[in-house]
Amino acid sequence: MPPPPHLLKINLSWLPLVLLLLLNLFSLALCVSVITHLPGFRGRLPFYLETGYVSVDEEKGVELFYYFITSERSPSEDPVLLWLTGGPGCSAFSGLVDEIGPLKFVKSPYNGSLPNLVYFPDSWTKVANIIFLDSPVGTGFSFSASPEGYYVGDLSSSMQVHSFIIKWFIDHPQFLSNPFYVSGDSYAGKLVPLIAQIISEGTNYGNDLVLNLKGYLIGNPATGEKIDQNSKVPYAHGVGIISDQIYELVQRHCEGEDYKHPCNVLCAKMLDTVEELISKVQKTNILEPKCPRASPKPKSKVERMYVGIRYRELLGPPEPPPSFKCRTYVHLLNYYWANSKSTQEALHVKKGTVREWQRCNDDLPYTKDLHSSIKHHLNLTSRGYRALVYSGDHDLVVPFLGTQEWVRSLNFPIVSDWRSWNFGGQSAGFTITYSNNMTFATVKGAGHTAPEYRPKECLAMIRRWLSLKPL
Repeated sequence: MPPPPHLLKINLSWLPLVLLLLLNLFSLALCVSVITHLPGFRGRLPFYLETGYVSVDEEKGVELFYYFITSERSPSEDPVLLWLTGGPGCSAFSGLVDEIGPLKFVKSPYNGSLPNLVYFPDSWTKVANIIFLDSPVGTGFSFSASPEGYYVGDLSSSMQVHSFIIKWFIDHPQFLSNPFYVSGDSYAGKLVPLIAQIISEGTNYGNDLVLNLKGYLIGNPATGEKIDQNSKVPYAHGVGIISDQIYELVQRHCEGEDYKHPCNVLCAKMLDTVEELISKVQKTNILEPKCPRASPKPKSKVERMYVGIRYRELLGPPEPPPSFKCRTYVHLLNYYWANSKSTQEALHVKKGTVREWQRCNDDLPYTKDLHSSIKHHLNLTSRGYRALVYSGDHDLVVPFLGTQEWVRSLNFPIVSDWRSWNFGGQSAGFTITYSNNMTFATVKGAGHTAPEYRPKECLAMIRRWLSLKPL
């Protein structure tokens, strides 16, 4: 196994960056640890894993936690992906073990012992170096030393991610020449184009620090537009959840309305009917059993203050826990593993900074102040940056119909029209490519989010796209 990138000899051409790093050591406040073993995983990790903190707001003491895994193919040449998970408030660890990373939990009934991890071969680290970032602050193991630090929103947290990535690359200059992509899914899909645009407007930061930003990729992405919510009705109609009559009445009474905030009584009444019918299925994948979300819930309405944000009175898993047959059961294993003292010591989590790790923290005082990401998509793709937008076609959280609609609204000419893309001799979904380097693809049979349901197909998709090949 080659030595990890941190141990590679630095060429003298990097001397200005090294001096810059030394001069700004205290302001950067990077705390980095190389992890070779993890609780629950047998033997040494077969890949390079690094964890660490980066200070993004010194005044308020905000530090973002990350996991970095180098490519298992060619770390010095393969792209670097910054990965953000949705929510807002869902830990990037979920992306690592549930979606695109090289670890998976062994799904077995929880018996009080630490859940086991195994190597997962269909990881995107087969073709890319990936930074899994806990953002916004209060997500996963990211924290603020002051209560005020937790009060962020779409715009301010995106600026903090920008600060993170600049400092991270200063500390990892050996990756500056690699192609760099901002990526994420679900709610993070709304923020990714904004973050990419912020980076694109200052790719040259002086002192020889030039980021090789090539584009971005988003899965099952939110936009902030009413498109996301409104597309649930035609999708539910198309898959037989609502009838022709209900669909027609919604069209009649809700024309021009925002389905999330209807203004007339008849529209609101019909949308209540639609929501009642949709509630009978699993929104993340309409073909799977309906299951509760496996995240801790409050056991009382008593609030306890801890470093400025609300935490649950008692720690513990959801009640009742999801059935073992549910896909969300593995999220319960995430919870027990990440809250283990031995786990946090192995990951070098700073003691006392996070009272309870949650896969998705719903208690953050977070402001959704980016009303739409469409303009950022248009800005970036018009300037030549590459974009991959993909959707699981069984997702009712952010249906592909709405995603396809806003992609079309950009009005770029079609280069390669709607066609099947294949894996293993079978159709894995459908795709279309536009002249602005934007590719849209569906992943057949996948839900919210696609790699969790179709990992082999999604690895093939990302391998081809990163290699500048047609899907």
